Amino acid sequence: MGKMVLEISDELAEALRVPPEEKLARLRQELAVRLYQKGLLPFGKARELAGMSKWKFHVLLGDEGIVRRYDVEELKEDLRTLEALG
Repeated sequence: MGKMVLEISDELAEALRVPPEEKLARLRQELAVRLYQKGLLPFGKARELAGMSKWKFHVLLGDEGIVRRYDVEELKEDLRTLEALG
């Protein structure tokens, strides 16, 4: 499996208005939210990119005013999870 690397110049990184220790996580979250919003990444992969739990990513989407799409595959996955738990 390959890896994709995104290079951001020091000048652009310094212009980002967040504390230095939060920059990488914040960039990953912003990218994940926008790709999900545009339908370019499904929820699970966007959550993975953001490096967040399912529930924290739900909260982030809500905070950003992003409507959560819920398709048949996600319903089936949730039902399998519920069956496994109960």
